[in-house]
Amino acid sequence: MNGVSTGFTRELAIFRDRLPCDVKGRIATFTLGYSHPIEYYLPEGIDLKVDKPVANLTPLTLTGPDRQLLGQVAATSAALRPPDPYKNKGIRYVGELLRKKVGKTEREERSSMGTGL
Repeated sequence: MNGVSTGFTRELAIFRDRLPCDVKGRIATFTLGYSHPIEYYLPEGIDLKVDKPVANLTPLTLTGPDRQLLGQVAATSAALRPPDPYKNKGIRYVGELLRKKVGKTEREERSSMGTGL
């Protein structure tokens, strides 16, 4: 009876500068850096709360009585903008570790371009 009495929660975070998420009724609108905003329709019983952005991240809290449906909505929301291993930007679960990859250095970029002749 845990889901009925207290409910379940999943916490996500949008890691990036100024990527707002707006919730109006059952529609969540994500602005994730694509050419258009993404509208996601929340199923009945699942609520999304967007907290105030703090230091390049926007916390999202999903709550609902159905654990399976809540996990599916959280996974679908996280898949809208997968985390980038080079810049650490995107949507991910709170507490999820992401190994940052090292990008090319200036010297490697020059050697990979070649001389062209």
